[in-house]
Amino acid sequence: MIAYILRRIAYAMPILIGVNVVTFLLFFTVNTPDDVARMHLGLKRVTPEAIAKWKAERGYDKPLFYNDKSTGSGRLTNTVFYEKSVRMFALDFGAADDGRDIAREIGARMWPSLAVAVPVFAVGLLAYIAFALVVAFFRATYIDFWGVVICVAMMSVSAMFYIIGGQYLVSKLWHLVPISGYQGGLDAAKFLLLPVAIGVIGGLGGATRLYRTFFLEEIGKDYVRTARAKGLSEAAVLYRHVLRNAMIPILTGAVVAIPTLFMGSLLTESFFGIPGLGSYTIDAIRSQDFAIVRSMVFIGSALYIAGLLLTDISYTLVDPRVRFE
Repeated sequence: MIAYILRRIAYAMPILIGVNVVTFLLFFTVNTPDDVARMHLGLKRVTPEAIAKWKAERGYDKPLFYNDKSTGSGRLTNTVFYEKSVRMFALDFGAADDGRDIAREIGARMWPSLAVAVPVFAVGLLAYIAFALVVAFFRATYIDFWGVVICVAMMSVSAMFYIIGGQYLVSKLWHLVPISGYQGGLDAAKFLLLPVAIGVIGGLGGATRLYRTFFLEEIGKDYVRTARAKGLSEAAVLYRHVLRNAMIPILTGAVVAIPTLFMGSLLTESFFGIPGLGSYTIDAIRSQDFAIVRSMVFIGSALYIAGLLLTDISYTLVDPRVRFE
């Protein structure tokens, strides 16, 4: 197992390096440091002196990849690529274009993101599996038919509808919870209740329909017929046999979604005024703070690779046939 994990990490490093290089090229080839300076200073009446000063203050005045004016290792380290991209592997994200420390901002904003994403992930996963099992249990009946119809209808509705509709109905008309905002401590519950509920409801249609397909595929296999022939009830067959064997494809989608727990939801945090990493990324895009965007892309890539590794490891917990040599 340990050898397998180390091997997968070794395979993942070239991928992460490639993502880092491609991201750097997209930011500094499409938009050169001079272009970035003009965006922040204003496109009109920007003097070359102002551009040079802005670049020097933020470390963009150095060569991109190779500095022939330096000596030794400084030819590679005294470059924009090393200071802005390579240092990310040591979790040194540097400062944003507005001067704030990116790592400190990420450390402060990750907790509101987790406060929203973790309940949505945990409650949603249990709700989706339970609802899909009920629909699969009553397969080929009116419950199954109308359950699928409801799921398709919910899938067809935009996430914006759930957010705006929930804010209007629950907050504006009923005045049950605040329409937006966030506070730390126990007071956070009243601000998180509506975003979590909308997150769970918004994913109910697609996830339930997908999980129902997994369960129905397992129900038609030989081991299910054998379990029924031994006298097991339909509920016992579903919960003790079908559910466990269907957990492999379910875990594949669930564990890979772990990066979103850390990164936060862009729409939810923006509309509900939650100071998490999702709204942090949106604000950075609006202000064209590419230092923050690059850091968030790097973190998202690293977490996605970690999620794939956790998916493979989790297979051994639900299926004893899976073993790593």
